[in-house]
Amino acid sequence: MTTTTTPQSGGRIFDVLKAGAIQSTAQLRELYEEPSELVRRKAVDRIHEAARAVIGSSSLVFIASAGAAGHCDVTPPGGPPGFVSVLDEFTLAVPDATGNKRLDSSHNIVETGRAGLIFVIPGRATTLRVNGRACVCADPGLLERLTPVGKPPRTAIVVEVEEVYQHCPKAFLRGSAWKPEQWLAEDAVPSSAEVTRSHLGLPDAAIEQIRRSERESLLYRYE
Repeated sequence: MTTTTTPQSGGRIFDVLKAGAIQSTAQLRELYEEPSELVRRKAVDRIHEAARAVIGSSSLVFIASAGAAGHCDVTPPGGPPGFVSVLDEFTLAVPDATGNKRLDSSHNIVETGRAGLIFVIPGRATTLRVNGRACVCADPGLLERLTPVGKPPRTAIVVEVEEVYQHCPKAFLRGSAWKPEQWLAEDAVPSSAEVTRSHLGLPDAAIEQIRRSERESLLYRYE
């Protein structure tokens, strides 16, 4: 039987595909080989010496979260290498950085108390994944211990480790993430201002105002 991906009038492609999608983890597993013994054993429940070194070298971390209603978010805090503090072998803290003040990740974590992190080191294929319980903390004693990204943080995302494991480097290799000679030309993709204009449905004439606003935001990014 052939399944069409063309939606009916007023429908969406997702709804058509979901109707015939995989319905169980057992059905999903039938499509893949079993992971190797090394892969099954690579997740540990603490920040060991090598993991601490990776976190201390990372200047970019992606934080995934989901709220009580299921709304998901991934946010990429950045800072000098080591801006994420390892408090002990089971706990780490990510300082709040000045942003757009939507607080999507923080809202989600307050609601569900869970987070997943991927630590990235620019120019290197080594990454680290951390999953566990999480909370948003405003304790002054903790905040004083953290490396501020800009001005002192108002809060920090604290994660209690349940799983720590190295993420496969194949994605960086396949995507040529650290090969400048294979990067797209700057004018090959929409600029940040162009994306904002499109999102908001503004006329072309608004692009300069958006660019000016972005420049000012970067200039005063610590406010």
